[in-house]
Amino acid sequence: MGAIGAGLAVLGAGLGIGMIGKGATESIARQPEAAGKVQTAMIIAAALIEGVALFAAVIGFMSVNAGN
Repeated sequence: MGAIGAGLAVLGAGLGIGMIGKGATESIARQPEAAGKVQTAMIIAAALIEGVALFAAVIGFMSVNAGN
């Protein structure tokens, strides 16, 4: 079950970062002058999602190993 949880965490993070990239691309296309601010916010949000996904994956893999 821990491996499934880790996989779901990584899948969710991938979808979330994809949605952030899509939104940022659309925002920059509509207002090119705001590209710097949009890019900064996008990178910060993506880093936070990656951090949460990493913790979830580690906890999932630790629970797999704890069962042995």
